[in-house]
Amino acid sequence: MAKYLFFLIFLFFSTFYIGGCSPLDEEPRIVQPSQTQPEPDSAGAASQPAESSQLIPQKDEEIAYVSANTFHEKSVEILKNCVNSEGMVNYPELRKKQFDLNKLLEEFNNLDPNEYKRWSPDDRKAFWINVYTLQKIKVVADNYPIQSSRILSVMWGPNDLRHIENKISQYKFLVMDEEFSFKKIEDQFFRKEFHDPRIFLALTDACLSSPPMRDEPYYGDRLDGQLNDQAKKFLTNPLAFKIDREKGKVYLSALFEPGRYGKEFLEQYSTDKKFRDFAPDVRAILNFVSKYISDEDASFLEAGKYSVNYMTYDWTINDGSR
Repeated sequence: MAKYLFFLIFLFFSTFYIGGCSPLDEEPRIVQPSQTQPEPDSAGAASQPAESSQLIPQKDEEIAYVSANTFHEKSVEILKNCVNSEGMVNYPELRKKQFDLNKLLEEFNNLDPNEYKRWSPDDRKAFWINVYTLQKIKVVADNYPIQSSRILSVMWGPNDLRHIENKISQYKFLVMDEEFSFKKIEDQFFRKEFHDPRIFLALTDACLSSPPMRDEPYYGDRLDGQLNDQAKKFLTNPLAFKIDREKGKVYLSALFEPGRYGKEFLEQYSTDKKFRDFAPDVRAILNFVSKYISDEDASFLEAGKYSVNYMTYDWTINDGSR
């Protein structure tokens, strides 16, 4: 009887332990790494693993930004070493670096068009301005020092780029495996695609009357500031803008003539509120110019009572080695 009673007691406690207290009464719960809850930090917020930033992929636009900036940076050394702070080019030095320049321009040809298409519009603008600039100083350097005939030297002077005008206008080069000329870039991109007339004041003609060169490449993330700075620098050149108050005359660069780039300013800078004595395309130019000159000069332009004259273009090479 005692043995039977002892057996019942043992069976009772064994059943209680196994049925109510053992952690084996539930199926095991598998915790995936993504379900692990971080320990709260001292402020009560859940702290993130140190490597969490590496697990978040960069956005496409961030990758494109890095790609574009890295590409623009390729032009830094050539421009820094061959262009001075006044925008003049040391062509003898540039000729010494012809291998580096040709290698750099080959990078423009080898750029993957699909990578280019991912860039922002401003980065694409910067790209084509840099192409235009580097190819222009290359063709001038290739023909430096300028060879001229005696007759034309008497007419223009020995260092006039018109002596090599045909070599510049007929010059062809490859970009992303497509053939371009300077005119094709202007028409296809700067006139038809980008619609920002300030770009025309960033393009060099490699001469004294042209917009100054920069000793740095153009970048998409700072392009607006660079183009505004270019406009201001260009208009401080007396070969680009000046006022003769006594004679009542305003002189503008030949670049602003309708046959050159003047009409490109009409869409964005046209106005009917001021400069009413002039044709619409001239009003647009005056409206643009007034934003980048001194308040005193801008007030003179808005007051009227003057004639507008386009200056003779000085094609003397922008040679900074002299």
